[in-house]
Amino acid sequence: MPVLTRIRKPVEKEMADFEAYFNKTMRSEIPLLNIILNYILRRKGKQMRPLLVFLTARLNGVITEPTYVAATFIELLHTASLVHDDVVDEANERRGALSINALWNSKIAVLVGDYMLSKGMLISVEKNRFDMLEIVSEAVKSMSEGELLQLQKARKLNIREEDYFRIIISKTAALISACTACGARSVTDDPETIQLMKDFGENIGVAFQIRDDLLDYEGTGLTGKKGGNDIKEKKITLPLIYALEQSSGSKKRHILGILKNKKKNKAEINEVISFVSDYGGMEYAELKMNQYRDKALAILDSYPESEVKESLKEFVNYTTARNK
Repeated sequence: MPVLTRIRKPVEKEMADFEAYFNKTMRSEIPLLNIILNYILRRKGKQMRPLLVFLTARLNGVITEPTYVAATFIELLHTASLVHDDVVDEANERRGALSINALWNSKIAVLVGDYMLSKGMLISVEKNRFDMLEIVSEAVKSMSEGELLQLQKARKLNIREEDYFRIIISKTAALISACTACGARSVTDDPETIQLMKDFGENIGVAFQIRDDLLDYEGTGLTGKKGGNDIKEKKITLPLIYALEQSSGSKKRHILGILKNKKKNKAEINEVISFVSDYGGMEYAELKMNQYRDKALAILDSYPESEVKESLKEFVNYTTARNK
């Protein structure tokens, strides 16, 4: 049985019901918008974030309509952020298919992303879930700040380890922690439980992003990206940060010189990958990733044994063991 099928098992029915619930929200009276929304729906990913909402809710209580509201809001926000990211990155592909900005144009893509974000906000207001609106709005603010900080630091190629963690906690972990916090909030109003689940999600999010960054140096990556993509885009991630800190001044200048080049050939990209490997960048990043994985697992240890707890443990381990 595939690992994600096993993970979904405790909330299999709820995830099937969610799909219909979510599809209903992705409708509009504007013909062009409907065409684009249907295109997005046909190319949906693994729905890891709604899955995390449902599993976290089940861990802490009984799933009811507020959980579906939370999962829908999160999935709308996530999808909107991907559409906007493709515009910012000028990416022509998403999950092996043409991106919205490639098929239509950047202006339409931005408006579609805005539509989905506002739709999520409206759903939470209509259902009087202002608590969830607050959690998700904080995540959007954090994601925007993280993206801008990364752009600022990337210009001068001076990202330190503390900057890196600040960026990924803001960019990636903020949305994952919103999933787990909203999942908990949909079934309980206990502030300690909600905070505990928020911390749980943040640890998963950091581990997830470090694994993503490691994949770039292993010759594969998410959404069909080839290895070395971060190097081409001048993104300095944890494996490279550590390797640079361990190298001599002249070697460091040489590697940074390669990164500054707008057009890097295959040999230069391979040189950077080899440099990171030779100076222990991979091992260090993996060590840090596992520390965050273990923090997430330790939070689960405070819960009694159950099918849903096992699924969440497997979710955490899948996050750090995946190869795509």
